[in-house]
Amino acid sequence: MNYGKYFTEAEFQCKHCNEVKMDQNFLDRLNKLRESYGKPMRISSGYRCAQHPAERTKVTTGMHTTGKAADIAIEGAEAVQLLSLALSLGFTGIGVQQKGTGRFLHLDLRDKTTIWSY
Repeated sequence: MNYGKYFTEAEFQCKHCNEVKMDQNFLDRLNKLRESYGKPMRISSGYRCAQHPAERTKVTTGMHTTGKAADIAIEGAEAVQLLSLALSLGFTGIGVQQKGTGRFLHLDLRDKTTIWSY
């Protein structure tokens, strides 16, 4: 697996089991996003196994279990800038958490473009 110029394998490890099963196309696109953004991006959640506590609460597991998703810790105007770049680069799943603590953008490569808030 090639994590590219800006990321490391450790950033994408499942916090439950430490496995990493990222999709190369997703990582390539994330590196293009980072290049366009021009600033560091902190990955707060990458790959998640099906037994990860956040996945076990769902009826069906989410995009993190496919290796085609990541949450990026970011807020405010920086989040708006990153959101705009992500859309221009073809990310199709975008979740926005911009209230309270733990603000982030969820980015993924699902089949149908979907944007939601948490």
